[in-house]
Amino acid sequence: METPEFSRAAVAAPHLAAARAGKAILAEGGNAIEAMLAMAAAIAVVYPHMNSIGGDAFWLVREPGGRVRYIEACGFAGARATIGFYREQGHRYIPRRGPLAALTVPGAVGGWALAHELAQACGGRLPLSTLLHEAVALARGGYMQSASEARYSHREREALVAAPGFAETFLVDGKIPTQGTLRRAERLGATLAHLAEAGLDDFYRGDVGREIAADLARIGAPLAREDLARYRAVMRAPLSLQLPGRTLYNAPPPTAGLASLVTLGLFERLGVGRPESFDHMHGLVEASKRALAIRNNVCVDFDHVREDVAGYLAPKFLAGAAGAIDMKRAAPWPLPPGDGDTVWMGAIDASGFAVSYIQSIFWEYGSGCVLPATGALLQNRGVSFSLDPASVNALAPGKRPMHTLNPPLCVFDDGRVLSYGSMGGDGQPQFQAQVLTRFLFGAGLADAIDAPRFRYDKTWKATSATLKMENRFEPSLVARMKAAGHGVEMSAAPYEDSFGHAGGVIRHVDRHVEAAHDPRSDGGAEGL
Repeated sequence: METPEFSRAAVAAPHLAAARAGKAILAEGGNAIEAMLAMAAAIAVVYPHMNSIGGDAFWLVREPGGRVRYIEACGFAGARATIGFYREQGHRYIPRRGPLAALTVPGAVGGWALAHELAQACGGRLPLSTLLHEAVALARGGYMQSASEARYSHREREALVAAPGFAETFLVDGKIPTQGTLRRAERLGATLAHLAEAGLDDFYRGDVGREIAADLARIGAPLAREDLARYRAVMRAPLSLQLPGRTLYNAPPPTAGLASLVTLGLFERLGVGRPESFDHMHGLVEASKRALAIRNNVCVDFDHVREDVAGYLAPKFLAGAAGAIDMKRAAPWPLPPGDGDTVWMGAIDASGFAVSYIQSIFWEYGSGCVLPATGALLQNRGVSFSLDPASVNALAPGKRPMHTLNPPLCVFDDGRVLSYGSMGGDGQPQFQAQVLTRFLFGAGLADAIDAPRFRYDKTWKATSATLKMENRFEPSLVARMKAAGHGVEMSAAPYEDSFGHAGGVIRHVDRHVEAAHDPRSDGGAEGL
């Protein structure tokens, strides 16, 4: 499969409308951060089952001079969201749909605001009205229902459909519309238009914030205007891992960025030499198991981490953990249930700015709650909190939940810069590793993204963790994986959403750019 090439700049997104919004900004002289802002707003309109302005987001931005910045844009639990609040109502765990699932402040728009400040500080000059123009036009003028949203299966569907605002927003005759149906999101369009004029801060401390707070109170969600007013996205130092020929960057807790880096650090030490071999896939599965176990204990609110995060990226730890991997047999590894619905997007401009960005509402359609005044669909990321006070991820007001999201970036010693990533809940570190290792073994970017993928996890309502594999893997490899003790489940289709929507954008030393996005999604690459 041929990877699209561009002479100086490119973007990649899981929906073509978002990619085209980014390309339009690049064509107007905007930088990669500004292009990503346009893409983030557009994708929130056309891919609502995956993300929303009512969700969270994370940014990695590499400047042309080499500095890498990280923006954490995830919201915290509201002041009323306590363990006692849920226990008194008879809940053993946080409800996954409806108003009680909407317990964390939406952080994405706060991240947009901080990213816009950074873009301006780096020479960006485009106003918000320009950056949000395409998103507003899509919401008001209409867009075609995506294939992904039309085919998606829904967990706890009854509770989802019963969530305030869901049915009237997303259903037609009681069903999700078919692919190609004209859709509009007029209230969301009005909100985005207002933010373009009043400023993004208005989402939390202005007219939009007031409307959001009033609707939250009306539906009974444990969030108040004071929670919105207290929220601001922050910049933190990114995590990094130096490996032969490249340096990998990712986001610190509460994201799963540590798990992504540990997976790649362990795999590097296994000495695998042949792509698409048993050693390649088995090694990645076993590295993923150990990385995800670390995530479950460490990747919590940055201010509540109990362990030394950097220690897990130290050569001594990685060498020891890699040495414990049996390259002939699968290790049993119980994992908690996890899945998710997210968008990853990348952008690189002519000056060398590179952005890796991820935005999500957690489960498909998040909490399912759509606020009537603003059209904001609220995430259910807070359901990852535990109601056990002893848990490292115990619910507490002001605390950020564990995130599966993470935005990777790879900088090669020879000067190439690769922005890449994938959606997919617990599978994100695994999908990222499969794409990157295939690319490192010599596959073209598009081929690395297209190739069959696996995921090792315990999916929703399953009794145990299994190794799921797309049915395009070579039968002989599948047989060896089974013989090694992997509990294999083969997919029914050659391409499935559950194996992620991945993408990548790479800038070469001669400044030309390649970009590609997943055939499993509705997206693609656009550039100049």
